[in-house]
Amino acid sequence: MRSDLPASVYAFPKQRKEPLTDARHVRNAVARFDQVTDASEADRALAFANIKKAAKHYDVDLSEGSWRELGVHPQKNRAAAAKKAVATKKRTGTLKKAARKAARTRRKRA
Repeated sequence: MRSDLPASVYAFPKQRKEPLTDARHVRNAVARFDQVTDASEADRALAFANIKKAAKHYDVDLSEGSWRELGVHPQKNRAAAAKKAVATKKRTGTLKKAARKAARTRRKRA
C-alpha cells in the first residue's frame, strides 16, 4: 500500500510524490517532474538526486544532468482545470459518489 511506504522512497519526500519503487516508476517520475506544483528549488534538487540514485539502482538511463533540464514550471491552468472538473462532477452527480467512495476507502485503511 502506498501509504505504508517510507518517505525516503519518494522523489519528493516532503510531498510524498513520485514513488521510486521500480524502473517504471523512475521513468514516470522523470516524465512528471514538472507537474509537481508545491515544490521549492531545494525540493526539486533533492528530488533529482533521489531520481538519479534510483535510476542507477534500477539501470534506467538518464540523459539529463540537472533537474533544470527536467522542467521547473508546473502545468499552466492546472488549478482552473481542476475546478472545471469538480464543476462537471457536481453537475453530473458523480462528485457525491466519489466522495462516498473516498470516505469508505479511508475507513478501510484506518
